[in-house]
Amino acid sequence: MPEDLEPSAVPSAARPLAGIRILDLTRILAGPFATMVLADLGADVIKVERPDGGDDTRSWGPPFVGDDAAYFLSVNRNKRSICLDLQTDDGRATAGRLARHTDVLVENFRPGLMDGWGLGYEAIRNTNAGVVYCSLSAFGEREDAARPGYDIIVQALSGLMSVTGERDGDPVKVGVALLDVLTGLFAANGIQAALRARDATGAGQRLTLSLFDASVAAMVNQGANFLLGGVVPRPMGTEHPNIVPYQVFSASDRPFVLAAGNDRLFERTCEAIGRQELARDERFATNDGRVRHRGELIPILKEAFGQRTASAWIDDLTGRGVPCSAVLTMDEVFASPEGSATVQEVGDPVRGALRLVADPIRLDAARTEVRLPPPRLGEHTDEVLAELETLER
Repeated sequence: MPEDLEPSAVPSAARPLAGIRILDLTRILAGPFATMVLADLGADVIKVERPDGGDDTRSWGPPFVGDDAAYFLSVNRNKRSICLDLQTDDGRATAGRLARHTDVLVENFRPGLMDGWGLGYEAIRNTNAGVVYCSLSAFGEREDAARPGYDIIVQALSGLMSVTGERDGDPVKVGVALLDVLTGLFAANGIQAALRARDATGAGQRLTLSLFDASVAAMVNQGANFLLGGVVPRPMGTEHPNIVPYQVFSASDRPFVLAAGNDRLFERTCEAIGRQELARDERFATNDGRVRHRGELIPILKEAFGQRTASAWIDDLTGRGVPCSAVLTMDEVFASPEGSATVQEVGDPVRGALRLVADPIRLDAARTEVRLPPPRLGEHTDEVLAELETLER
């Protein structure tokens, strides 16, 4: 555990994880997202990067700001970067020394590699009994653990891609690496639980999490539909397997989403389109009936919604209390009042001000603090190593 905490490192309502030191040996997205969540909550995250280019996502552009891609900048604020070559004895020795003075170590190398480097859980625990050691991998420690685990691969293997896309069309991946993000959130939650357990027992533990396991867990109702009902989900475009009408419709000018999630909302929808009799039709009067007869109902709704603009329908439906929305592009999102409120300007003395999406967590109604902009490669190497020398005296 970190020694001799400065007053600024004492936990507070604004920074509940202040005083927690994290050695981050991850790269790409799931691991860096997890450690950014913890850094935003006040933890001191030391990001270890290889000297020849650092985290892969630094080069995943355009667009770039300075030398770094927007991709990297989106998931690495509030961290300090040091360069260590873990392929060398000196690099591994320094990582081991840092691990003796850390609360949490997070890594996402292929299973077995950290053990081979002398940096596995047992080796680190021998010098730091309180360490919370989090291993992220694609497939856990099963026989196929060495298989490539990019998000798109797991979207295919977890079933997500099998339910994404249009009916009778080719499978489609989600437009963002969502499974990496979900895995990162699971990891951040598990790490905090392990830290809480350490508060009670004084002992650390190893936390393991695979992208595949987290992704299957994220299938929630679709997984349960099969396990409990024997239903193999298929692509349905934007339609919902269990609720009708709950999907995108095309107005005369652009698409919009309608979410009539119960019978009363469906009745109000029917009033809006001037077809009140549909709500009394025994085929459509209940959600169960609408799901069973969606093939008859949806064409009727599509024809009706094509007669007016999206804004006209949204105004009408919203006035009746029916949830609906235009399908916004990212420029429209950040131009909206809600979207613009998510943007936080992060001061960076080298790159200039960075407009990034803020941490959505609010503590006592306040945003978490941005203490550091995303680091330049190796920016804090000397600083961190000097701190290590002090800790070892």
